[in-house]
Amino acid sequence: MSEIKVEPIEKYGLSAKSKPKSQFSTIGIVGCGNTGQRIALMVAGKGIEVVFLELSQAKIDQAFAEITEELDHQINHWGMTEGDKRSILSRIKGTLDYADFQNCDLVIESILSRTREESVDIRKEVFRNIEKHVSPHAIIATNSTTLVITELAAELEHKDRCISLHISTTAPEASIIEIVKGLHTSDEICEDVRRFAKLIGKTAIPVQESPGLVTARLAVSFISEACDVLMERVSDMESIDFSMRNGLGLPLGPFEMADKIGLDRVIRWMDNLYEEFGDYKYKPSPILKRLVRAGYLGRKTHKGFYEYDENGQKLKKNIIEASTEK
Repeated sequence: MSEIKVEPIEKYGLSAKSKPKSQFSTIGIVGCGNTGQRIALMVAGKGIEVVFLELSQAKIDQAFAEITEELDHQINHWGMTEGDKRSILSRIKGTLDYADFQNCDLVIESILSRTREESVDIRKEVFRNIEKHVSPHAIIATNSTTLVITELAAELEHKDRCISLHISTTAPEASIIEIVKGLHTSDEICEDVRRFAKLIGKTAIPVQESPGLVTARLAVSFISEACDVLMERVSDMESIDFSMRNGLGLPLGPFEMADKIGLDRVIRWMDNLYEEFGDYKYKPSPILKRLVRAGYLGRKTHKGFYEYDENGQKLKKNIIEASTEK
């Protein structure tokens, strides 16, 4: 009689079988200000784990407070449930240590700096710190629109896995991600990032390496020209916005768009573009500079070209006319 072979049934159970790891199961973010928070929410909302790095525990706590406030705002407007909120928050973690990026499949640099020189130096250091702690297969990316990825990755050992991807946080509902292949970026990395874009419900738009990409470069030109038209008294501010919305079918006029982007951000983009191209059309308008000096940065401060209520709704009064009357 042949020997009966007995094997434990547990080894054939579903729970015992190893599940393949998703290519993008964990995403890292360096810098969790307004832009980093929007990216974190966008990614965590699709079921992906997020680890963000900040400079201090106070900044981590502030980021979580602002993320929670945004989720509560969505709940109040029937955009999600309390269960959705808890689920999203459970997938977001803060850290002070680059070592916590070791299991990340993609790390996105999303820091804020005031001048181009400062921005390049800081971002290069960030890239070096990321490379020290992630696996050789992890992707390192920047969300900057006005800096060139080839320059940022110049000092890294594995330049081929560096890429620029611009996720619009000004319009989170935007369905695109601009993807920029650097001089050394491999085709495989580009394809992986296209898969990531699809994973979070976006369409990848290939863009040649150029400061400003498509969206930022055209947006600042649009806003700058509108400021010139206003200064020349061709028309008043509200009429210009009305003309663009109803004449060309745009969702926002140039001044409304500037307020949504943030006037300080518009000026940073323009300064970087002027530094790169030397074209006078990228010099920030005196109107923009005057408002930023006054602390009127747009919707986020409730004052920009227009005034806004606590819910970000535009009020009838506009700042330009009010200052002119004085």
